[in-house]
Amino acid sequence: MTDSMEGERHASWLELFFDLTAVAGVAQLAHLLHGSPGWNDVALYAVMFLAFWTGWMLFTVYGNVSGDEARTWTVLAGMFGMAVMAASVHGVREDRAGAFALAYILVRSLAGKAWERRGEYVPDLPITQLGMGLTPWIVSMWFDGTARYALWALGLAIDLAVMFAVSGKRLEARRRRTAPGLVAAPMDAPHLGERLGLFQLIVLGEAIAQVVASTSEVEWDAALYGFGVAAFLLLLLLWSLSLRHGADGVPLLAWDVLPVRLVLPLHCFVAGSVAALAAALGNAVEFTDHPAPEPVRWLLCGSLAVYLAIAGVAALASARGTGTAVLLVGPSLAVVLLAGALAHEAAAVQLTWLLVLAAAWPRVLLGRLPADA
Repeated sequence: MTDSMEGERHASWLELFFDLTAVAGVAQLAHLLHGSPGWNDVALYAVMFLAFWTGWMLFTVYGNVSGDEARTWTVLAGMFGMAVMAASVHGVREDRAGAFALAYILVRSLAGKAWERRGEYVPDLPITQLGMGLTPWIVSMWFDGTARYALWALGLAIDLAVMFAVSGKRLEARRRRTAPGLVAAPMDAPHLGERLGLFQLIVLGEAIAQVVASTSEVEWDAALYGFGVAAFLLLLLLWSLSLRHGADGVPLLAWDVLPVRLVLPLHCFVAGSVAALAAALGNAVEFTDHPAPEPVRWLLCGSLAVYLAIAGVAALASARGTGTAVLLVGPSLAVVLLAGALAHEAAAVQLTWLLVLAAAWPRVLLGRLPADA
């Protein structure tokens, strides 16, 4: 699985083996939202998901640029660090937060060393050269509780600011001043798109796993059958919007309309919202035939709302026009938010079917819009 007949490059066996840590990590992170999660649980999940995804993304880009020259032991060392991060999630509130932070620091450092050895930098990924966001993580090793998590969030916020604000030209100017020996490394866009799409498949697979595991442990009745069908259709629609009517795993995004440094954060937010939805569907099984508690209802509706909001941003970036973008996602987003705020007596089966209708709207509308809309 390296090259096709036409010479197009595909994910290697090493890259697919590395992605197994993503399977484990997404599953562990989803468990942070089990039960009836509060806002503090959602915030911790968001921070840890972004950190885990950042580690995965750095080694994904390393493999993308290096190709057959990627050092196997470097990738495997990064894989081990990612596995430690995943294993630390379960006990992060007790005694494993330090292990998670240390593993993240080592993964980031290892990725940085890999670029130094190659004598390259990636203009579309400025954090390969600018590592300011790592400093708060190092400082967090001397703190506990909320202060530690706040430092993690600060470090990730710095990385996101760098991703959005630092252009390739600015990075090139800095490189000439501080590291004149480094050369710019071009990225393989089709290969990267495939890897990003594979990550979204992993997240959708976790959603299926959550529903299957939860439904296998309860009594099957008419409400559960209705919920199961709705959950399947919802995930089918998200697959279609992200991978058949999107690019790089981002729903409604056209190919090559945004620089990679902007695509990557959007991909992360989409993946995080779908992983949160996976946990929400698992939680909802217990409430298929009676009102879902507010945390369960908001996790279901809020995660899809984030997904739809990003789809709207992607539609705007793809030059669909403001009116078309609003038409594609506006009604769905409004319905989902109103359901989260007002549907106090709705059972999970009703909420899930409402989410199906919300996700179906842009999918159906896409087939009716002009090709150039």
